[in-house]
Amino acid sequence: MADMPNGARPGSRGGAARVCTIIAFVFAVLAIFLSPLIFGVLGLILGIVGATLGDKPLGWYAAGTAVLGAVIGVLINVAIINT
Repeated sequence: MADMPNGARPGSRGGAARVCTIIAFVFAVLAIFLSPLIFGVLGLILGIVGATLGDKPLGWYAAGTAVLGAVIGVLINVAIINT
């Protein structure tokens, strides 16, 4: 192979995985404040996609954080509606 750096792999999707993971964390925060169901599910999906593309520990953390954000968002919505 010609002039390929030592850590680079052909076909590596590290950048796309990191972008999916970062967006999943953003959706986790949005799930708390805006729409828990929509943003929680989207964050979960993007976290899993990020983890399967190669951002292993952080992608799974993003997926879990999205679920936690959705649960917190639902609890806040229920508390607001019942008062």
